[in-house]
Order: sequence, then structure tokens, then C-alpha cells
Amino acid sequence: MSLDNTYNQDFEHIFTLITDARNRVYSKANSELVLLYFNVGKIVSHKVSSGKWGENTVQQLADFIQSKTPNLSGFNRRGLYRMKQFFEVYTDDQFVSAVMILLQNDENHINTIVSAMPTQLREGKNDSLKMSALPTLLSNPSAFQQKFLENVLAKIT
Repeated sequence: MSLDNTYNQDFEHIFTLITDARNRVYSKANSELVLLYFNVGKIVSHKVSSGKWGENTVQQLADFIQSKTPNLSGFNRRGLYRMKQFFEVYTDDQFVSAVMILLQNDENHINTIVSAMPTQLREGKNDSLKMSALPTLLSNPSAFQQKFLENVLAKIT
């Protein structure tokens, strides 16, 4: 094996580490943006639906954000209403119910592999006592919504 070949392998490995880290950063930043849009949409939706804010107030918010951060894009009136719509679509009872029913049906399949992420362990260390957390989430729609937001919506590209 030549010296150049050894260097090339080392260099490729380091380059792969850099690329993988960069991709994780992009993914995390994307997740944070999705959560930001969802949470801004939630506030705007609640204020508008309660009658505390009207279209002029949303425009004032857009102007306020623009005055604070002139180079920030996407937070104009139209963008804020899209965030509101994003929140409303993914918290709509029909959407949440449909996803919950789909998950319940999947939960009832025998011999389904249970991933480590949505599971809880009952008291004891025995793996055979592993059970899904889904029934608990399904009985609490707001907890389900939060888990769905964190684990599904935040992964949207």
C-alpha cells in the first residue's frame, strides 16, 4: 500500500465525517425551523381565532419582525398566514384522528417490531415486558400532537 493511498483513505474518512456532520446540522436546523413555523402559526392562529388579532395586527407583526431583522425573510403577512395554516392543518381533529386510527390499527398487528423510541419499559429489566407507549399517547391527544410534531413534522424537508 503506497503512502498516497493511505493518505487518500484517511482524507476520505475525514471528508466523510465533515459531510455527515454538515448534513446533521442542516437536518437539525430544518427541524428547528419547522418547529418555529408551527409555534408561530399556533400563536397567530389562537390570536386570530379568538378575535384578539385581525389582518392589520398580523401585518403589524410582520412589520415589527421586519424592523427588528431586516434580512429575515418569510415572516411577511403572507408567510405568517401560511404558518397559521400549517399549524391548523396538522392540529385539525380530522387529521389527528386519522393518524391516530392508522397508528391504532398498526399497533394491533401481532409480531410487529417495536422500536426503542416509542416504547416504555414496565418495572423490571426483562425485554419481554417491553410495551408500546402508543396507547398512552392515543388517550391524550395533546401529548400525541406534541410527539407527532417532534418526531414527524420536525423531520419534514
